[in-house]
Amino acid sequence: MEKLTDWIRLWKELSEIQSRAFSKKQPDKEDSWRDKAKDYDKKVDQRWARPDSSRQFLLDKLMAHPGSSLLDIGAGTGKWSVLAAPYAEKITALDPSKAMQAVLKEKIHEMKITNIDVFTGAWPEDDPGPHDFILASHSMYGIADFPLFVTRMCDTARKCCILVMRAPFADSLMAKAATHVWGQPYDSPNFQIAYNILLGMDIYPDVIMEADGTWPAWTSDSFEAAMADIKIRLDLEDTAEHDVFLWELLARHLTRQPDGSYVWPAGNRSALLYWDI
Repeated sequence: MEKLTDWIRLWKELSEIQSRAFSKKQPDKEDSWRDKAKDYDKKVDQRWARPDSSRQFLLDKLMAHPGSSLLDIGAGTGKWSVLAAPYAEKITALDPSKAMQAVLKEKIHEMKITNIDVFTGAWPEDDPGPHDFILASHSMYGIADFPLFVTRMCDTARKCCILVMRAPFADSLMAKAATHVWGQPYDSPNFQIAYNILLGMDIYPDVIMEADGTWPAWTSDSFEAAMADIKIRLDLEDTAEHDVFLWELLARHLTRQPDGSYVWPAGNRSALLYWDI
């Protein structure tokens, strides 16, 4: 019988690799979002142009519990907080980035929102106190200790914990690359790993899989840029051992555009996990 996967260790290792990759692509240690927050906000606007079940789920929960409070962990530019503002009594938008907060504060001012408090900090180290609902949307990947992240959510939530996470396709380009390099198909922390960790913590979440939630495809300025990117993502910058395989893999799957850029095939969808307290 084969040894069971150590999901906690796998999450930790992939989280650390992803954090290193992100720091290399975003070298501003003080605030990596300083010059990118508004562009990020616009990209989310494009992704949110169509309705999805995750957003509707949160609104339904809040409408079913009038007068509730919401903690938005890793709120970023405040998309979820602003969405929920008309349906919650109080919202705390927790984020460490001043650049992200600036975009959110501008929205709060322009829209005359009075029930969102912006809180500077990073979860799980900084805790603004108990809230009825706690939401973490794609804000957990850089946290190596995922069980601690979840435990603190359970300790702080009065009613319900909600996670929104990427769920990579089993046959995605990155799954093929990770399987070749690491012997398993996950290139980064994700829903599949988190779900197994939660089961091991005696938490049995319900799951809503976004039916039409395919993430927008990545674009690289050139084939060489795509090659450099995949090597950073797989922590292979200091070795050429897998270069031939990765070059051929990209050549088979990337689509060249008229301007010379290359588009990656879509590789993720969104999943929402929730459990009542």
